[in-house]
Amino acid sequence: MKIVVGLSGGVDSSVTAYLLQQQGHEVIGLFMRNWNDASVTLEDECPWIEDSNDALLVAQKLGIPFQVIDMSELYKERIVDYMFDEYQKGRTPNPDVLCNREVKFDVFMKTALSLGAEKVATGHYARVHSTIDESGKEVFHLLAGKDNNKDQSYFLCQLSQDQLSKALFPIGELTKPEVREIAKEQGLVTADKKDSQGLCFIGKVSLPTFLQQQLVPKEGEIVEIFNDFAEYLKPQPNFKSKQEELEYLSAKINYKKEDGKVIGKHQGAQFFTIGQSKGLGIGGHKESCFIISREMENNIIFVGEGRNFPGLFRKALKIDNSEVHWVREDLKLKNGESMEVMARIRYRQTLEKATIYQFEDGFFMEFENPQSAIAEGQFAAWYIDDELIGSGVIS
Repeated sequence: MKIVVGLSGGVDSSVTAYLLQQQGHEVIGLFMRNWNDASVTLEDECPWIEDSNDALLVAQKLGIPFQVIDMSELYKERIVDYMFDEYQKGRTPNPDVLCNREVKFDVFMKTALSLGAEKVATGHYARVHSTIDESGKEVFHLLAGKDNNKDQSYFLCQLSQDQLSKALFPIGELTKPEVREIAKEQGLVTADKKDSQGLCFIGKVSLPTFLQQQLVPKEGEIVEIFNDFAEYLKPQPNFKSKQEELEYLSAKINYKKEDGKVIGKHQGAQFFTIGQSKGLGIGGHKESCFIISREMENNIIFVGEGRNFPGLFRKALKIDNSEVHWVREDLKLKNGESMEVMARIRYRQTLEKATIYQFEDGFFMEFENPQSAIAEGQFAAWYIDDELIGSGVIS
């Protein structure tokens, strides 16, 4: 089988190419250049050049064809502009999820298929299995990677059945130490290379520095809210329906300046996110202060002291129907239906017990235990056992 591997210059994609070659496939290495502005990276380097060189060395070592494709314009339009727009609105986007949906498994995949490839492989710690349903149709299952510590199924939560049908994740069955061991044994230049910590395909970027390219700093106030805030103490009302209860539980509190005390200044609410404690420059507290809300119109950040501060927690979240995506379309909920699932609202969060509900006016997720720092714009993903079956943007 002819397979294009997205060689990113890291150890994971290098071992992916090696494993496929060992299985007797015809492998082509393709490097995506997605960013070419080194002015915002943290170090004096151009990370894509270094990564591209490493990818080339791996391709030469394996004796496979290699080429670079420039996707920087597309990446700017579909990922970077979206990021700026979301932060400006006071939401917290996840560019990695979008990069997989819009770039890697869309335009990049189409490019690979145009080169005559049957499948596209990436170095994600996830697995794809397929089964045949009663009607004889092939159904693709997106499963968590075997390495719990590295599972990246969350980043693939927006993929469709069509995209999964052409995707391969060979290292999903391995742990990270096993992947590094294979790379060492084969003398691959990426064997000891550190994992990229930067934004997807941009490199070692300081997020505030990156955002300041487009979003103008503007001084605003930091307001502390206290444990005895009236909203936290009032009893829950009686609800006429489950939907009414979910609307109540998922609603965020709209704080006002007079609800607390001004304790500092910041340079722009758009540079911060819910649950953040670093970079606020707040002293004089026993515990760290965490952002519980941002009021974009008046540029106010609201904080509460301690990671158990009541304003950080909510028991439910809402997703607009237009933002609900089912990887497993055959399991899609109909109006009025519900399902028990395991769910997460950010990468690396442990899976939490939840129930999802579909109504005409929206989709809700109710957790067994209240969740900290539910941020608008992030993706919630839901699983049955270790299979990711759907996701959506938190509204």
